[in-house]
Amino acid sequence: MEQNPKMAQVTTISLHRLVSEFAGFGADALQKSRNEYDTLRYRVFASTWNVGGVAPQDDLDLEDWLDTKACNCYDIYVLGFQEMVPLNARNVLGPKNSSISSRWNQLIGDALNHTGRRREEEEGARAHHEQKQFRCVTSKQMVGVFLSVWVRSGLRRHVRHLGVSCVGAGVLGRLGNKGAVSLRFLLHGTSFCFVCCHLASGSKDGDVLLRNVDAADILSRTRFRPRRTVVPDEELPTQILDHDRVVLLGDLNYRISMDDAQARLLVSANKWSTLLEKDELLLELGKGRRFEGWSEGLVTFSPTYKYHRNSDKFYWWIDSGGTGVRRRQKQQRAPAWCDRVLWRGKGLKQIRYERCGGYRLSDHRPVRAVFEAVCEVPRAVGSFLEGLYA
Repeated sequence: MEQNPKMAQVTTISLHRLVSEFAGFGADALQKSRNEYDTLRYRVFASTWNVGGVAPQDDLDLEDWLDTKACNCYDIYVLGFQEMVPLNARNVLGPKNSSISSRWNQLIGDALNHTGRRREEEEGARAHHEQKQFRCVTSKQMVGVFLSVWVRSGLRRHVRHLGVSCVGAGVLGRLGNKGAVSLRFLLHGTSFCFVCCHLASGSKDGDVLLRNVDAADILSRTRFRPRRTVVPDEELPTQILDHDRVVLLGDLNYRISMDDAQARLLVSANKWSTLLEKDELLLELGKGRRFEGWSEGLVTFSPTYKYHRNSDKFYWWIDSGGTGVRRRQKQQRAPAWCDRVLWRGKGLKQIRYERCGGYRLSDHRPVRAVFEAVCEVPRAVGSFLEGLYA
């Protein structure tokens, strides 16, 4: 786990910190029917990783990424991938290749449940161990976008009304090389929605508007079909923004809006705080345009893109012939914070936000966040469940 660097406070980041700190639990968020309802708190681990079309090796260890040493602290895992497969014409237009997503799910399950480790022998210990196991409630792939959600086995019975929606926003504004996979469910009586996105790429002037259009398109076009089994008093939200708690994560592809030469100097000096003043996503959040009502934790980690694979060197510069003389790549891609986690909803409080630098499979680095999520349940039920999960 990387150490967060100490950054000088600048105007944009100070404002961002202020928004982040006050965007958790609102004063009036949990006051409803206090005499009738209890609040249960769950830990949600949410992470995004653009894996660059690289299939994982069978022995890839995901335990550090998933923080399995602290696994007992988490109740729900939300894992979003982009470029699960190479984004070529065959994968975009042809039949879905689900073998890669199945391999990732296998590796996730092995890491979360410590498959292969010594099992407890005593019956009581085994029962406790099984209670702590994680189950995949659902996973969905759209070309290269893949969303996989896991919950504790003991919590699975309280997850109801699962729904999945896919929105393509790529070629012709419809194909799935870009877009989002969204999942929603009710946990007790609280609605959650998780959105895994891959927005338009590019660092030219005007490309930020394409990302904004993709985000707006995903939010407006995503629909969850109503279920006939729902009782009249339990209406389910059909759009993303109608849910109580929403987490949006992915390769949002927002770049640094700055002169190339100036950006190069700042990157060489690791002046991340100054670069973040021109971060496109922070500027969009500050303007309240496409992301009005959304929040992001304070970004204190190094850029997540673009690296040489299996290296910590940025793709922007390479050594020429071992001479130590640096030359510019023909394809310039200044480092940026492309991979992000946003949220909205008064019952969410972010308690961690960081980059996972130890995984060099791709030209991106995974980013993870941890939330405390509140669910309201009838008082008698809440007391029983608190005893059950204590």
